[in-house]
Order: sequence, then structure tokens, then C-alpha cells
Amino acid sequence: MTTKNALIGLWAHASLHAGAGSSVDGVDLPIQREGHSAWPCVFGSSVKGALRAKAEDTLGKEGAKSIALVFGPDSSSDNASEHAGALLVSDAKLLLLPVRSLTSHFKWVTCPALLQRLVRDAQRLGAKSIQDITLPAIADDIALIALVAGQNTADLFLEEYRFKAQSHDLSGLIETINQLTGIAVTDLTEQLVIVSNNQFNYLAKYATPVTPHIAIDNDKKTVKPGALWYEETLPPETVLYFALSAHRSRAKVSEQNIGSNEEKILHSITQDLFGASPYLQVGGNETVGMGWCKVTVVEA
Repeated sequence: MTTKNALIGLWAHASLHAGAGSSVDGVDLPIQREGHSAWPCVFGSSVKGALRAKAEDTLGKEGAKSIALVFGPDSSSDNASEHAGALLVSDAKLLLLPVRSLTSHFKWVTCPALLQRLVRDAQRLGAKSIQDITLPAIADDIALIALVAGQNTADLFLEEYRFKAQSHDLSGLIETINQLTGIAVTDLTEQLVIVSNNQFNYLAKYATPVTPHIAIDNDKKTVKPGALWYEETLPPETVLYFALSAHRSRAKVSEQNIGSNEEKILHSITQDLFGASPYLQVGGNETVGMGWCKVTVVEA
């Protein structure tokens, strides 16, 4: 079946909590993570739900038929099993993790494994503007930073760890990330850091914020008994991306229209939905301003 593809960058402008349910450890509400690596992610079902919610908010009841063509019938409706949606949405995968640093206000940290995965995903989707990335071997005590004329390399601190900063030409990588996220080249040049896969694995597990929450008794103005829980989030400035693919609508021919082919289906999201307002709310706690991301589209 013919598909049309796009790569979608998500640049978090607020804390993001895509929850994984309850936990048996000290964090009551952990974030979603990949099973094999424990790296933070947002599952495709959550991303697709966020896209559908934005479409429903944007189009209202008048767009119910178009929404069903793209996303499939509402799961609670009587015709939920008539056909699947025409939109294929992947998990949102981590690309840059903001980490506290004594060297500057924060650093965007990534690792070779994340960058290689981005290249593989881009190749699969046909996003030729995302070029291959070549990096030297990185020891566990080394942190690659962008090569800047006249810059003196010094020790670099991420959380409680000390790294030896090593300059490298990251201009191609910085242009790629700029294209995928819209983050300024100057900011990436100053703040981008690449560490080994092993060191990044530790940061991805233990450098995410965990925040205590309470509930107040409105009459007594004190904490309700037992109303204390700890919630994990991805911090603002986190960068993720996901793959978006579109098939021709699977609805009955009589219900389709000129906008039901794969190109129109994809553009209904990448252009119609995000053209005027390139923002998407992902995850929970929307009423307290969490989950808002800047969306950037790289079409294949």
C-alpha cells in the first residue's frame, strides 16, 4: 500500500508527563519509557490521542466525518469496527535531554545510539534531508562539544559527573537538529553535548525531575490525609520526534471524498492542523499548563 511520510519534531516548552500508571518504587507516577533501554518516550497511542484531540478542538463537530476518515471511528461508537484509521503514528522517541550543568544554565545531551536511530528512521521514511552522522568513538569520561574558533576546552559538569570536553565538528548535526526542531543554530552550538551511550543511559534514568504533589483541604487549608504523591516528568526543553505515515482512507468508498488519498490524509495533519498553530499538547496535566510542544514537520 502506498504511503506518504513525514518526520515530526517535538520541542517541549513545558514539563511533560506521559504517564505509565502507578509504580512500586519511590515514584508514584513515572513517565513512559522504552522497555529495552529505559529511555523516556511517549507511546504512539498517546501521541495519536493528542493529535486527534487537537483535530477535534480545531474542527469541532463539523469535522467529525473527516476525523473518522483520518483517525478511524470513535472507539466508543457503534461503528468502531467498520475500518481502521488512515494515519500511522510511531512512538515519540527521545533525541535531546536537557540536563543540569555547572558549566552553563543547562546542556542538551544526546548519545550516538539516539543519533543513529534518528538517521535510520529518516532513511526508512525517505526523509533525505536528514543526513548520516559520523562521530568518533566516545569514552565514558569524554563529552563532545561543538568546535568553535578560539574556544578553550575545559572540564564539563553534567549533574554530579565530570567530563573532559572534547571539541568536534558538529555543524552537520546541528543543522539537522535545527531543521527538525527549529532550535537556533547558535543555541545548539553553545549547549549541545554528546556523551557515550553508557553515560547517557544513567542520565536518562536519573536526571529526570521528580516532583512532590499534595491536595489541600479547602476548609482547613491543610494537606488532606494521605494526599501526597511523587510525579516524574520530562523537563522543558526536551526534544523528541515521531514518524507519521498516511495510507489511503480505509472507509467505504461511498463515505470517501477527494481528500481521502494518502497525500491529502498526511497534509490534513502536517499543514491543515499545524500550519496556523504549530503546537501540540501531549500527556496529562493540561489544566496546569503541562505538555505543550512546538511542532516542526520534515516531509519526506
